[in-house]
Amino acid sequence: MNNNDQPAGSGKDVVIAMFFISLLFFILGFATWLNGSLIPFLKIVCDLNNFQALWVTFAFYIAYTVMALPSAAILSRTGYKNGMTLGLGIMAVGAVLFIPAAKSSYYGLFLLALFTLATGMTLMQTAINPYIVCIGSRESAAMRISIMGLFNKGAGIVVPLVFSALILSGIEQYSDTALAALDHAGRLALRSELSSRLVYPYAIMAGGLLLVMGIVHFSSLPELRAEEEKNQPEVTRWGVLQYPQLVLGALSLFAYVGVEVIAGDTIGLYGRNLGVSNYAVLTSYTMGFMVLGYLLGATTIPKLMTQKTALLFSAISGLLFTIGVATSSATDTGIAQALVGWAGVPVVPNTVFFLAMLGLANALVWPSIWPLALQGLGKYTAAGSALLIMGIAGGALLPMLYGKFSDTGNPQTAYWVMLPCYLMIFFYAVKGHKLRSWRAGAGHLERVDQAG
Repeated sequence: MNNNDQPAGSGKDVVIAMFFISLLFFILGFATWLNGSLIPFLKIVCDLNNFQALWVTFAFYIAYTVMALPSAAILSRTGYKNGMTLGLGIMAVGAVLFIPAAKSSYYGLFLLALFTLATGMTLMQTAINPYIVCIGSRESAAMRISIMGLFNKGAGIVVPLVFSALILSGIEQYSDTALAALDHAGRLALRSELSSRLVYPYAIMAGGLLLVMGIVHFSSLPELRAEEEKNQPEVTRWGVLQYPQLVLGALSLFAYVGVEVIAGDTIGLYGRNLGVSNYAVLTSYTMGFMVLGYLLGATTIPKLMTQKTALLFSAISGLLFTIGVATSSATDTGIAQALVGWAGVPVVPNTVFFLAMLGLANALVWPSIWPLALQGLGKYTAAGSALLIMGIAGGALLPMLYGKFSDTGNPQTAYWVMLPCYLMIFFYAVKGHKLRSWRAGAGHLERVDQAG
């Protein structure tokens, strides 16, 4: 892949690419942020505690670690466009697996379906993120990713509302108190009825994915040109690890995806623990703030704000909001009343609202890290993309850590687990992205002004 800053195609090619990639980002967002509503739902259906329910995030996000390198190998053979098509097909298989899982109410089968769904998404992510970086000039890459993020997180606003409308009508009869009043057979029957509600929506999802798969396959989506450059090093198996800006970027993405998933996927569980009536749609609050953040990025990067500044803003605001989550009131709703109450949005306790506001802090981390981490990789760009995708494992492990602390201690103070994650992002924004040699302590730093 090119390491220069020239667009991969003509202006028409870029427009076509942006159209199709925005559609794929919406699909990825729809499948990803469904987990936030699915977790409290499966907690009821499969009779789980918080730690067990968060195996949903583990099964989903660990696929990115397991399948990232195989995805890079597949892309090297198929190209980006065919890789996207194949990814959609695998996602459809994952959606189909939800049907027997829903009919049996067997938690392990739900987890297998989620892993399969995320395997297809891994292949798509490995293709579309470097694609959107390299399809145009690198200085505006974060702006393009921010625009794509609007579709991704916009889906995150829509999906909890759709899930609630289709699946969660009459959910009050499945409260812990109501279930405890039934005998064993009654609880099993009620949970089985609730689980069966998933069959029709996931059948529709599978059909929709196959339809988009056909559209992308027969589209005029341009393939990126992979030009050889004489001054580029020969690609070796572990050569990608020689780039500290990439390795540290992957670690920062690990921290970022962990806190992003905690903010988006545990908010429903947390709201249910606090007795918030609309807990099933709280993911929409987090996604709403993320959309606001992406709008900020799309309108200010690179003209008014550099990618490095956006990352620094994200880290500092993340630290402040984390403190707010862990220390603010679990009953007072004053902050939400002041900021969104006027719009008729149902208010939530301050601690829940700070958790939702982490969506604003998180929005610009992903679009800022990608172009900074891939800067200067040349022929290692595909392998570097796979390594960054592996950082998504943070979404598998860190929510599990939160779940453990939540069950053994206090669900509110367990959110302190996010603080070191934002400190890692802060380090990368200040220094880590500038490193071009592991001997940087001796002064081997390279200034990359054009990367922000």
